[in-house]
Amino acid sequence: MKKVASHALGCKVNQYESEAIAELFAERGYEVVGIDEPADVYVINTCTVTNFGDKKSRQLIRKVKRQNPDAIVAAIGCYAQTQPEKIKEIEGVNLIVGTNKRSEIVDLVENYSAQQGTICTVGEILKDHSFEHLSIQKLEGRTRAYLKIQDGCSQFCTYCIIPYARGPVRSRSIDDIAEEVETLAKNGFKEVVLAGIHVASYGKDLEGTTLLDAIKRVHGVDGIERIRFSSIEPNFATEEFVSELAKLPKVCDHFHLSLQSGCNKTLKRMNRKYTAEQYIESAERLKKYFPNVAFTTDIIAGFPGETEEDFEESYKFAEKIGFSKIHAFPYSPKTGTPAAKMPDQVLNSVKNERTNRLISLSNRMADEFIEGFVGKTMPVLYEQEIAEGVYEGYTTNYIRVHSKSDKNLCNVIADTKIMSVEHEMAEGRIV
Repeated sequence: MKKVASHALGCKVNQYESEAIAELFAERGYEVVGIDEPADVYVINTCTVTNFGDKKSRQLIRKVKRQNPDAIVAAIGCYAQTQPEKIKEIEGVNLIVGTNKRSEIVDLVENYSAQQGTICTVGEILKDHSFEHLSIQKLEGRTRAYLKIQDGCSQFCTYCIIPYARGPVRSRSIDDIAEEVETLAKNGFKEVVLAGIHVASYGKDLEGTTLLDAIKRVHGVDGIERIRFSSIEPNFATEEFVSELAKLPKVCDHFHLSLQSGCNKTLKRMNRKYTAEQYIESAERLKKYFPNVAFTTDIIAGFPGETEEDFEESYKFAEKIGFSKIHAFPYSPKTGTPAAKMPDQVLNSVKNERTNRLISLSNRMADEFIEGFVGKTMPVLYEQEIAEGVYEGYTTNYIRVHSKSDKNLCNVIADTKIMSVEHEMAEGRIV
């Protein structure tokens, strides 16, 4: 039996695609192994969101070729799509596929011969308007399933290369989504996360179909108890959208509401499509319909031209919203984006100092958010046993909870009283 390793760098969408590719190989009789193990085929799903992502992708390609010089190495994904010539320079790469035609990867591998040298199937992704079907049926050892429902992005933020790597918005059909969710429910999954490159744009390429329609269809699947989606932007959280969501009890009261900056001047330079004032309106709307709502977000520190006053404005804005978690990043120039060429690039030392301040703020706000639920009883979906008789799970608003139990709580939703808070985590007691 031939062995294959399918490995993703970067985002959850990449991870979903790599697991789907592993299943394609398994269906053809391959044994799926880890990326550090000897294999006959290595499929590297590359990342290009930062220059560091490019570097990690190149390093991993070289590493697996050293592990087995005779293996077929396929570089696929975002870095392969945007920089196929750079990947061709890496000795030993056999296939370069990009962000489409990945569903054909097994045939490409099996029809490959060493005499062909490096084969590149990368095409013009900006002209691709079809959603590539990749699905997952098994997802062993998990209780939360990610489900890719959308690809591509048409936002063109000035710091981001992804529209050039992923192409325009393409949406998966609702029937196809429902079919995979039904399979996941039959396999015992209770929670699904609807994911995409820009999931809020779902349906923009489908006549008369919206993200809300997809959520409602998933909501109707028996066995699924919780629905999350990976991220939305504030201008998508309209009164109609939020009020309809609130009527669906399976939708979790946790939203990753993308921010990037709380300063309007910086948002404009980023080419974000909202203002700080619009963000507040969306947050207040979600709070009105979801009383226990948790907001998580991303913030970039040290974007080109961000003054100390701009950063303070962004910091105070985040403090005002009261996030339960901030994913803070120092701005990283990405070759090929407008922001990389902007004047007034911020010193690395300043970017790192600002990032550390945001991380400290995030830690404080996380504990403050959880403290608001101490003494309350909440349903927790327990995902794993982290020590003997100690289980870890999450509330609907994404509070991480540890509880003791003599019974196996894996994949069980149990009413749990929140007893105390420690380092962004709650101690619970089963009731």
